[in-house]
Formats: sequence, structure tokens, C-alpha cells
Amino acid sequence: VGIDLVAMSVNDMLVQGAEPLFFLDYLAVHKLEPKIVAELVKGVAAGCKTADCALIGGETAEMPDTYAHGDFDMAGFAVGVIERKKIITGETIRRGDVILGLASSGLHSNGYTLARNICFKQTKLKITDTPAGLDGKVLGDVLLTPTRIYVRPIVKLLSQYKVKRIVHGMAHITGGGLPGNIPRVLPKDCNAVIKKSSWPKHKIFTFLQNAGPVEEEEMYRVFNMGIGFVLIVAEDFAASIARKLNRYGERVYKIGRITTGTGRVVLK
Repeated sequence: VGIDLVAMSVNDMLVQGAEPLFFLDYLAVHKLEPKIVAELVKGVAAGCKTADCALIGGETAEMPDTYAHGDFDMAGFAVGVIERKKIITGETIRRGDVILGLASSGLHSNGYTLARNICFKQTKLKITDTPAGLDGKVLGDVLLTPTRIYVRPIVKLLSQYKVKRIVHGMAHITGGGLPGNIPRVLPKDCNAVIKKSSWPKHKIFTFLQNAGPVEEEEMYRVFNMGIGFVLIVAEDFAASIARKLNRYGERVYKIGRITTGTGRVVLK
């Protein structure tokens, strides 16, 4: 959970090319339980280490009149830096650009309302169950797989192209999925055409879709469906960028292309 908190902050700022500098957290609980607090903060520290940013402080509040026993509220924010002239806004995206998708590690931090409803209300599963379709893995472990942090590979990639602006736009695929997040950086006269068969889907998504059942359109609107981060890049450099990101430890897929349109995502 602590890693998720950091990931959502640093991945969001990363889409503009910003490099995170430091992070602060806030934790409110019914009653301070040292073991639980230690695990939560340990996760935050691990996330900060992965994101190469400093954890410089935080606040912990014990509020028995506000929170029920066992409940907690955790929040945080990151501060990063980028030169104004290097901010990536998506305004240079043009027809013919290639869309590269970086694999997610699972649900990341979105879609849990639907996932909980399917797993624990509809199918009556327990968090310790190992349902068919998940390769024998414990359901709770799969659902709580930490959000992938993309800071190191993206920062390293951008540092390779200090003069050429070949990354035209980026999107962190959170709530709303691919159709809800890519349009944030699309010019009004462009569409992002995504080929759904161009990357492998995590088994958790197939499991949830079948167990629901959930319409495919809703799956793509709620979940990341296996793509956690998107880069929209100049066509001539797409292959070399993909190779670099592969070398940096990312699974990269060419998932689509930019066409003339109205600023929306088209799933094919």
C-alpha cells in the first residue's frame, strides 16, 4: 500500500517529464499499532527508493473518534522538477506518431471497487483463496501486487534525448483506463487508435471479466488491462526507444498509432 501511494504520485508527475525530488506522507488511524504503522511506512520508503526520491517527513494522527478500529487513511504527495522549456504537454503529438505501452504489474491502484464486488460479494471468495485462472496464486497477493514505478526508465530515457524532442506525450494509466487517460494529452484533432491484441493481458483481468461477468468496454474503462504507462513518440524513433526501455527492464509493446480525429481513444 505504501508503494502504491508513492507510485501514484511520482508516475503522475512523470508524464510531464518531471523528476521527483522528495515525498511526504500522512497517516491517520483509530489507534496507533506499531507493527501496522511500520509496515505502511516501510512500503512508502521502498517506493521512494525505487523512485529515487527522498522521504523527508510526514504526519501521523491517532483519531479514535473519526476512524473505526482497524481503519486507516493514508495520503501523500511528491515534489519534482523540470525545466519549463522541457515540459511534455502533448501539444507536439501528430498523425503517424507511435503509441508504446509499458506493462503494468497488475491492477495498480485503480478498479478496486469493482474487483472487491466481484471477488468478495458476487463470488464469495476469501482473500486467502487460490481461484482457478490465477496460476495457483493467492487472490490477496494478486490483488495487492504493488503499482509499478516507472521513474528510473523514463528519466533515463529522456536523458538520452536532451536536444531532440522525440517523446511527444505520456500518460499514466489510472482510473478510466486507456480511454480515459490518453485523451488528456491528445490534441483536439488527433485520435489514439489502440490495437487490443498487441499486448498480453494479466490473468487477473481475464479472471475478473469472466467472474463478473463484465463487458469488455467496461473492463477497459475501469482497469489498465495490462498497460500501466504510455508514451507517444516520433515514428522514426519508436523502435530504438522500445529497445532502450527493454534494456532498462521494461516490457514494451507497440500498441497503437496516432491518426487524424477528435481527441479520443479508439479501441480495435
